[in-house]
Amino acid sequence: MINYTPFGHSDWQTIVADIKKFGSAGKKTAVVSTINGDANVPFYKELGNQGISAKDIPVVAFSVGEEELAGIDTKPLLGHLAAWNYFMSIKTPANAAFIKEWQAFTKNPKRVTNDPMEAHVIGFAMWVKAVEKVKSTDPDKVIAALPGIEAPNLTGGISKMLPNHHITKPVFIGEIKGNGQFDVVWKTPGLVPGDAWSKELEGSKDLVGDWVVHKCGNWNTKTNKCGS
Repeated sequence: MINYTPFGHSDWQTIVADIKKFGSAGKKTAVVSTINGDANVPFYKELGNQGISAKDIPVVAFSVGEEELAGIDTKPLLGHLAAWNYFMSIKTPANAAFIKEWQAFTKNPKRVTNDPMEAHVIGFAMWVKAVEKVKSTDPDKVIAALPGIEAPNLTGGISKMLPNHHITKPVFIGEIKGNGQFDVVWKTPGLVPGDAWSKELEGSKDLVGDWVVHKCGNWNTKTNKCGS
């Protein structure tokens, strides 16, 4: 079953009921959720309202984190999953320091951190290094200098900017806990290189992003031409 909704969709009662009905047919059922932003809040509330537990129909999300869960009761959501490159609960000295600084800045010891915040920390650190390298803030010069730049991430390891303008990061899968945080239940052995194009799709399997040699974001390896 596939269902698409507009950004900001808030009426999840019917969709969650459809999920529950689908899952009651006797087949093993799971939900892969790509819901973005604030729309996650009413979706997860509705999962709790209709009693859909992770034991019966687990949900794995690619865009729900600590910030979205901060305003809702997560006790009915125990065990549902999220896949991210960062979780606030991961214990490293760098992450502990960042959390402390963020909560001091916001003057709120309960404020949470999340994956997009860590991405910004890494991205800004890389930008600074590129600026120092070219001794300029000119965007074209900085962009050209970025491939190969490295910066530490908050969960351990060093992220590197690749020629396709994606970076290397670890991947974690976490289970929702009762306090709105995540318990990491799986992680990659090391850092994963970000891919600009899917090798699984016919329309993109021959494409690569290469801003170093070909100066192109969608270089076709079969035709040896840039898409645009």
